[in-house]
Amino acid sequence: MLTRVAYRINATLERYIPEQRLFLKSDAETRFIRLRPTTQLIAMTGGAMFVAWTIVATAVLMMDSIGAGSSREQSQRQQAMYEERLNALSADRDLRAEEAARAQERFNLALAQVAQMQSRLLASEDRRRELETGIDVIQSTLRRTILERDEARAQADEASLALAASTGSARTDEGREKDVADTLAILTDALGSAAQERDLMEAAAEKSAERVESVIAEKRAIERQNDEIFAKLEEAVTVSVEPLDNMFRDAGLSPDDLLSAVRKGYSGTGGPLSPISMSTSGARVTPEAARANAILQGLDRMNMYRIAAFKTPFAMPVSTPVRFTSGFGGRNDPFGRGWRRHEGQDLAGAYGSPILATADGVVTFAGWESGYGRLVKIRHEFGIETRYAHMSQIRVDVGDRVSRGDRIGDMGNSGRSTGTHLHYEIRIGGEAINPMTFIKAARDVF
Repeated sequence: MLTRVAYRINATLERYIPEQRLFLKSDAETRFIRLRPTTQLIAMTGGAMFVAWTIVATAVLMMDSIGAGSSREQSQRQQAMYEERLNALSADRDLRAEEAARAQERFNLALAQVAQMQSRLLASEDRRRELETGIDVIQSTLRRTILERDEARAQADEASLALAASTGSARTDEGREKDVADTLAILTDALGSAAQERDLMEAAAEKSAERVESVIAEKRAIERQNDEIFAKLEEAVTVSVEPLDNMFRDAGLSPDDLLSAVRKGYSGTGGPLSPISMSTSGARVTPEAARANAILQGLDRMNMYRIAAFKTPFAMPVSTPVRFTSGFGGRNDPFGRGWRRHEGQDLAGAYGSPILATADGVVTFAGWESGYGRLVKIRHEFGIETRYAHMSQIRVDVGDRVSRGDRIGDMGNSGRSTGTHLHYEIRIGGEAINPMTFIKAARDVF
């Protein structure tokens, strides 16, 4: 039955695919191989399937290559844009620092000028007081002289009356009148001299008053200039400190707690700046000194923010192009174990890419751990810990102190992993938080 069916199939196919014979000739004999239509059909079908599979595989490989090239170019462009933005921000930060330094120099010069003007003003005030005192003395002397003159006239009149009553001589009256005239001449000369000296004192007092008004005008001009300088300095400090403040708040950290911890650990170089004091006699601090102290406190706050930024993981753990794959939070387990919690950020990249420490700290673990594979844990300040998992090679040991940017290992595929990537975790007080919070906050500032 099967032979008959096969015969009918061959007979039907032979109309379209004739039977072929392949002859094999040797020195002794000649043989042939019969290729039936079904055999030819099977061979052609297999060949066509092989050709089709080759075309599809080639197309898939070409699409993957094109996609990989596009992703690589896009990553390179993003890396170039990121580096350009970093350079621009760095240049702007340097410019701000240079402007602050120049403003500080202008402020010191203005303070010196104000001190000189105040010294001249005090000297003018002392001179004016001396002149006023001199005028008062002259006026008192003049009044006393007038009183003495009146008393002398009264006494002379009494003496003349007494002499006339006792002697009755007219010549005595003439002598008395002459003496009175001489006395009046002397008093008149004294009064004239006193009046001239008073006029000189009044002129000097007027000149001193004009000088005082000029000094006061100069002082007001300097105060306006100081107000402008203080305003620019306060604006520069605010513009520089506010992004750092927002960066720590966006990362879920308390800026006040961070600054308190930095202040406790850094009391020498890098600690609080000494405030300005314009008085050594316990007098109240002037408004200018108070504003200067506020600016210095802002600069000190910015300096402590810089220290805290190096102690916290505000950086990327890799410097090579990567792709952000599985993020923080819930996800479907890649090994088919259902919905699971993912306590880090996965960054897929090339095998052996350098893994970098994101902040200064101490290595507390460096070895194999179930699920993580080759794992490195680093303890940082403020109760922060970072973890770097699935490495192909670990380049640090427990107890090593590392700085931001130090290479601690190579990217790999060890442990519970489906491909080459880095599993990056950040924990505060033992609780895992989203690492992208720190990465995005750092991108907005640095």
